[in-house]
Amino acid sequence: MSLALYLHPLASFCHKVLLALYENGTPFESRIVDLMNDEASARYLNIWQVGKIPVLRDESRNQTIPETSIIIEYLEQHYPGSRPLLPKDEAVRLDARLWDRFFDLYVQVPMQKIVIDRLRPEDGHDPLGVAEARDTLKTAYRMIEQRMSDKVWAVGESFSLADCAAAPALFFANIVEPFSSTHPNLAAYFERLLARPSFQRVLTEARPYFPMFPYREAMQARFL
Repeated sequence: MSLALYLHPLASFCHKVLLALYENGTPFESRIVDLMNDEASARYLNIWQVGKIPVLRDESRNQTIPETSIIIEYLEQHYPGSRPLLPKDEAVRLDARLWDRFFDLYVQVPMQKIVIDRLRPEDGHDPLGVAEARDTLKTAYRMIEQRMSDKVWAVGESFSLADCAAAPALFFANIVEPFSSTHPNLAAYFERLLARPSFQRVLTEARPYFPMFPYREAMQARFL
């Protein structure tokens, strides 16, 4: 198979790319990377020296593509499906890229900071950093709440790159800093994302790994 995605089924940034692949039914091979295993991690560094996942490998074009947004744009360019994830209109496309970065930087990143802090030893916690991350999430929630007051999807009228970024970011953020009872527009948008067959498939594949999630006790029963 030409395309291989190096990933872990629990990693939220990997979910973003999986959504794009599943939305268009793009054939690919999953290659799970266990970064906690020294031998597996060392092998993966031969693929991408930064050591981050996901990474797409395209054997037919001899290309290794890192970074989620670039991977999705690469797929759109070379393996387009029936559901374009980048709008054709240039202004709307720029907006999609903006909100893709918004969900990555202001939802995914602070969420991960909170999660990672729980994994640290007792003498290694960063309470100030966690408090700042929670404040960033609250600001992001307010902005998304306002934006989704008159929208079905994050950008334009169709599911896009921005929604691929939003779904996993909001899924895990709602666990560590809940928004469902305080932000009705955001909560309704999140439910629409959850209803996408592509995202349901991502969560089904991730479910066996949920016991590894540091905030598992805060996950809603419907996801377990």
